[in-house]
Amino acid sequence: MPPGSIPVLLIEDTPSLARVYAEYLKKESHTVISVETGADALVQLNDGAPKVVLLDLQLPDMNGMEVLKRIDAQALPCAVIVITAHGSVKAAVEAMRYGAYDFLVKPFSADRLVVTVRNAMERLRLAQLVDTFEKDLNRARYHGFIGSSLAMQAVYRIVDSAASSRATVFITGESGTGKEVCAEAIHRQSQRAARPFIAINCGAIPKDLMESEIFGHVKGSFTGAVSDREGAAARADGGTLFLDEICELAPDLQTKLLRFIQTGTFTPVGGSKLEKVDLRIVCATNRDPLREVEEGRFREDLYYRLHVIPIHLPPLREREDDVLEIARHYLAEFAKEEKKGFTRFSPQTEHALRHYHWPGNVRQLQNVVRIVAVLHDGDTVTPEMLPSPLGTPQPLQVLAAAAPAGAAAALRPHVPLSPDAIKPLWEVEKDAIEDAIAACDGNIPRAAALLQISASTIYRKRLAWQAEGKL
Repeated sequence: MPPGSIPVLLIEDTPSLARVYAEYLKKESHTVISVETGADALVQLNDGAPKVVLLDLQLPDMNGMEVLKRIDAQALPCAVIVITAHGSVKAAVEAMRYGAYDFLVKPFSADRLVVTVRNAMERLRLAQLVDTFEKDLNRARYHGFIGSSLAMQAVYRIVDSAASSRATVFITGESGTGKEVCAEAIHRQSQRAARPFIAINCGAIPKDLMESEIFGHVKGSFTGAVSDREGAAARADGGTLFLDEICELAPDLQTKLLRFIQTGTFTPVGGSKLEKVDLRIVCATNRDPLREVEEGRFREDLYYRLHVIPIHLPPLREREDDVLEIARHYLAEFAKEEKKGFTRFSPQTEHALRHYHWPGNVRQLQNVVRIVAVLHDGDTVTPEMLPSPLGTPQPLQVLAAAAPAGAAAALRPHVPLSPDAIKPLWEVEKDAIEDAIAACDGNIPRAAALLQISASTIYRKRLAWQAEGKL
């Protein structure tokens, strides 16, 4: 079939009329496949549905209505135009009940045929466009995302469009909105999906170790470098490198990252060999990157190198009823994990969840549901089970009694201290975190939920304490 031509199946048992109709349509760059019987028409339809079918109802081997019924039953993506004589107009109207687009009464002019086919094509195009939009708007799950709100549908479409590109993606959004989930979705939707996805949190790693984390190092390049170490850039070769909290990068490392993006090459710390990799960079921040540039904390040239395809993740409070979809998902997950009987939220609880402003976004919602699953049991989550500030504050003794063995230590009441017993604040914080981790048998996400902080905060603080020799 010539490029740009539109396939039309003409089912007409009168050869002279078939030739005339074909000539009319060829002037419009249509490719006409002409058959004289219903059986031949069905063969053509099985081989591949044309865009438009011109169907004469009076065929030598069967009634054209049988062909139309077959098209309707198989939901073939084509527009059917019935050709009929004056005596069978009633039959043609009946045919429209089976999905026929229009009908032409013989004899008809070339203009009449061309306009009808053109209109049928436009209607088919619009119908396919509506189907596409309906499919997109009905997506309640997209890779790791949960939510069918219009705000998230827009994000899904941007990811669909951006995934096939090599261009750098810059994700912005408040903390807890799912920036790493978005980065993984881009990777999984791209042609690099089978290759590694490597994520680095630039705010969780000490600045003097960050260059080694990204580019690796050779043995002896600094104290503690007892062997060669491959960096994230090398591990992500062929795949995607995700740099979270990109605005936390030190100025000198921003310069090296800029050169790496420009050339695709880097040198490990302490090394002399130039290495080249093929990867895609996705970065994210919860700050305003332009303000960081204006205030001199982030290089302007690096910003424009990274800010090619921007994606802004909406906060949870702007995502309509997504909060309930997400909460139900995590309730089922955590109830199974904690061996609890929760199956639903009460209407009052759903109202509280829906109308809370969620400053911590999805991460906060996840922690709230986990706290409920850890500290309570039943089949329905009631408002009294929700932690403050969502629910009614409960006496500490009630929470301690509901907590699993070992977790009550994290809920012990305040005891006045003598001046000699006062510890530095960082040490108090460290003890509280380590006690919570121990009480939860090393489960850091559960400890974070009980402490009402994010798990990434615990990981970041422990890395900092380890680097300072305090752990």
